[in-house]
Amino acid sequence: MPRNEWLVLMWMGGLFILLGVAAFIWGRNEEKNYYNALSTHFDVREFLSHWPPRLEPKALRIGGAIAIVLGLTMLIAGGALMLQHKVF
Repeated sequence: MPRNEWLVLMWMGGLFILLGVAAFIWGRNEEKNYYNALSTHFDVREFLSHWPPRLEPKALRIGGAIAIVLGLTMLIAGGALMLQHKVF
């Protein structure tokens, strides 16, 4: 294995974590803004029943959580490869 391959894996993990946190926050803000805008309407049926469902903010939050988990996994794998390279 090349000497700094673990470093690339750790950088990619950090990038995935940053993108995941950004997507999670974006989804949370999008959902909050949508429901705040609905609360100003006179017809409160959509606000109370959440129908029709709006899936985009939840999809951003789920995608962000998946990216965070993937980034943590990459960081752990890169750390394990770094320790293996330093030991041997």
